[in-house]
Amino acid sequence: MHELSLIKDLIKKIISIAREHDASKVASVTVKLGALSHVSPDYFREHFNHATRGTVAEGAQLHIKIMTDMNDPIAQEVLLENIEVVENS
Repeated sequence: MHELSLIKDLIKKIISIAREHDASKVASVTVKLGALSHVSPDYFREHFNHATRGTVAEGAQLHIKIMTDMNDPIAQEVLLENIEVVENS
């Protein structure tokens, strides 16, 4: 369940960034999954798609980078690396 809360927090951050940029849509999102984050790419993708339904991030391309260094200070994290938005005209 800890993993699901990480995903929900990340979605909140993505939506907040989109609002700050007056975005009509989130085009793509790139995340890093730490080596000790206990989140598989498939699990993350499935729950990301579910959590973004009905939001500006629905349908965003999701790019996942898997980190392998267990000694990295962020090895337990799920990090938002990049977000591309479509701004309102």
